[in-house]
Amino acid sequence: MFRTTLSLTALVALATPAMAASKNPFSAEFWKLSNTDLIVAISFLIFLGILVYFKVPGMIGKMLRDRADGIQSELNEARALREEAQKLLAEYERKQKDVQEQADRIVAQAKKDAQAAADVAKDDLKRTVERRLAAAEEQIASAQASVVKEVRDEAIAVAVTVAREMVAKQMTATSANKLIDDSIETVGARLH
Repeated sequence: MFRTTLSLTALVALATPAMAASKNPFSAEFWKLSNTDLIVAISFLIFLGILVYFKVPGMIGKMLRDRADGIQSELNEARALREEAQKLLAEYERKQKDVQEQADRIVAQAKKDAQAAADVAKDDLKRTVERRLAAAEEQIASAQASVVKEVRDEAIAVAVTVAREMVAKQMTATSANKLIDDSIETVGARLH
């Protein structure tokens, strides 16, 4: 693995723009230490070697994998939260629908109860009016009978008074005695 990484690093180093703009790497001039391009290339390779030795690419890869796992975990959590929110929303919508239906039933029942109470009140009022009319008619009939009785009593009293006065004027002592005797005989005959 180390050799593969080193080979790839060398190829990358050779393919850099600095190498392309520098002297020909296959000439003797290029390999002298006075050539700054060679020093830069060697420094770059050493730097890459140090990075590989301390396993920096592995650490970077691990960090990237950890970050990817963290992002995936957050995505899964967000997806789970979204699903839970959708379930809660559906449950609340169902509850709201149930509450609305219950409220509609309560309103309908209240209307029925109010109509029934109104009907009962009408019936009670009708019966009360009928009772009061009957009581008034009874009072009128009683008053009428009382007036008729009073008129009869008064008529009888007047008739008796008039009859007494007439009898008193027409009657003499003999006719009064005869009337008393006839009355005694009539009573005696009825009793025996």
